Amino acid sequence: MAEILNEAIKNIYFLGIGGIGMSALARYFRACGYQVAGYDRTPSPLTDRMQSEEGMSINYRDAADEIALEFRDPRTTLIVYTPAIPADSCQKNFFLQAGFRLHKRSEVLGMISRRGKALCVAGTHGKTTVSTLTAFLLKKSKIGCNAFLGGISENFGTNLLLDRNSPYIVIEADEFDRSFLQLTPEMAVITSMDEDHLDIYSNKANLLEAFGEFARKIPAEGKLFVKQGLHVEGAKVTGYYGINGSGDCYADGLRIENNRYVFDYHGRGMEIDGLVLGIPGRLNVENATAAITLALEAGVTPEEIRVSLPEFKGVARRFNIQVNAGETVYIDDYAHHPKEIEATLSSVREMWPELPLTVVFQPHLYSRTRDFYPDFARSLSIADEVILLEIYPARELPIPGITAEIIRERLTVPGCIMTKEDLLAYVEKDFKRGVLVTMGAGDIDRLVKTISEKLGNTSAQ
Repeated sequence: MAEILNEAIKNIYFLGIGGIGMSALARYFRACGYQVAGYDRTPSPLTDRMQSEEGMSINYRDAADEIALEFRDPRTTLIVYTPAIPADSCQKNFFLQAGFRLHKRSEVLGMISRRGKALCVAGTHGKTTVSTLTAFLLKKSKIGCNAFLGGISENFGTNLLLDRNSPYIVIEADEFDRSFLQLTPEMAVITSMDEDHLDIYSNKANLLEAFGEFARKIPAEGKLFVKQGLHVEGAKVTGYYGINGSGDCYADGLRIENNRYVFDYHGRGMEIDGLVLGIPGRLNVENATAAITLALEAGVTPEEIRVSLPEFKGVARRFNIQVNAGETVYIDDYAHHPKEIEATLSSVREMWPELPLTVVFQPHLYSRTRDFYPDFARSLSIADEVILLEIYPARELPIPGITAEIIRERLTVPGCIMTKEDLLAYVEKDFKRGVLVTMGAGDIDRLVKTISEKLGNTSAQ
């Protein structure tokens, strides 16, 4: 990282420090001994922990006077920002006017990826679970790993893993803003290439070209594993993975024993029978197949995988069962793309076929809602009833005519739009029996604890 770090740099300031990717970088530099501070729009449990337990100074008002004196010298301070920070940000413009050179999160992560052997997991969905499980399998083995994850590991309670004795760095390779093109993968997985982030790519052809460019960054001696059925233009694919005998590396013999999926893994000259998956959902068998393949290629043994896999608890907000009390089940999930919604709700249907299914969905971004509202309606209609919250804007300004209503009016099952307050009242008074699923990448996660408590889960964290 000599390009941006020198001996004079003592302080790192993050614009958007509370983001899941930014917070992992902030934790990394704090662990390396730097003084770390930053700005974010709103506090969260993650930023609370970074402040109280990890000694970072975080402010929540976009004003130059919030920036401490020690972070105002370009000679001693490195500035890292996320593209989600708007161009008119007061703090961002203070640093620009003061002569700082600002570095994107992806640029800094790309430099870190060249410090070791990067195992990169890309895809429009599935990448967080695959990268977190890959990191877990390596961490529990003799191989070990470092990891920059796009979610909070339930096993480790963090999105950053450090191991000075391991050369491997597991990285969630994010396609937003073409960030993954900054990485230098030693090995990689591509889980999916569905249309998304059209505010960046304009069309699917451009998105596919970016994935091809990412794949071509793998050196000739490197390895690339791709989900069966995907075509990555110009890429040298080592193998395809899937389930039910599909691909070069696949899971079959799926069965449920003691409420857990059990399956047999078949890889390149490798078979592991009777693997037990510690997290629910058929879609996670496929995710596990990709992670197992990558872990085996990195040197993890079949027996280490057999022992560790049942212990994997998943990722926060990825098919997290919050309440499971007979005829009342509550699941929270990060799904914010139609394909993710379809996969999650289909898995719920398979696991609880006898119970009515209600889904609460908070659309994320006006542009994504505009681009996919018919697909959202189709996927959500897998449920028996749909409750919509209004769109979470994140970095965007409203788009005329784009509201949750355009999804609701295309549902083929009963649906309505509620405020958060109305939703909590509904859960407390009217939800009596069935599976309730909350979904979305906005701030719907702030309701999870309250909903869990209202549904009788006194152990909710």
